[in-house]
Amino acid sequence: MLLALDVGNTHTVLGVFENGRLRAHWRIATDSETTADELDVLLRSLFAGDGVDPGGVRGMIVSSVVPDYDAVLRKLAEKRFGVRPMFVEPGVRTGVPICYDNPHEVGADRIVNAVAAVARYGAPVIVLDFGTATTFDVVGPKGEYLGGVIAPGLGISADALFERAARLVRVDIRKPPRVIGRNTMESIQSGLFHGYSALIEGVVGRLREELGSEAKVVATGGLAQVFADELTFLDAVDPDLALEGLRIIWEKNVK
Repeated sequence: MLLALDVGNTHTVLGVFENGRLRAHWRIATDSETTADELDVLLRSLFAGDGVDPGGVRGMIVSSVVPDYDAVLRKLAEKRFGVRPMFVEPGVRTGVPICYDNPHEVGADRIVNAVAAVARYGAPVIVLDFGTATTFDVVGPKGEYLGGVIAPGLGISADALFERAARLVRVDIRKPPRVIGRNTMESIQSGLFHGYSALIEGVVGRLREELGSEAKVVATGGLAQVFADELTFLDAVDPDLALEGLRIIWEKNVK
């Protein structure tokens, strides 16, 4: 079995593949203060809950945007599974050419998403990832990673609003019953939901125009499902995109 981890600033997504198929997956909070022993206890609990035998893990691959977490993961891999983890970093074969001014600047999470999107949906394709930041990653018609857009995530935008406006209260991020809010809660929800929907629609439209193609658009990340019905141009919502990208990269390198 292969253990794949996509470490984001807020959450870490984990998945176990058996014979190339995703057998179980989980989402946990990313905490750079967590020790390898604490993470080991948590993993054993998650594995047990889904009937996964930790002894069956023969490999581990990681995409991480939290460097402080990497040493913990290395220690966990060696202590619990007896393997050396593979990190998605320069030198690892991905099969996707990186057409960035400085390829080393591209986050590993963006690369694994692009790899999986091309494999599952073809090229050209735009990957919309609702994470701590909302990223738009563009893969050209030849399967090359062209770059993209990074915008503040919806959670960051909401937190800034609540922290800087003393009289506004926190609300659940969801689609309100109408665009014109009739109370403060509805008004905030409308601003967050419809404002963000308009941002996404506008950016995707401009990306397609610059690309000169009606590229497919695939959404992933924690809040993707919240906007799935609103963003009618989405071709797919794929919560396991990063895990699939990690599996593909593992197979390209291990063989």
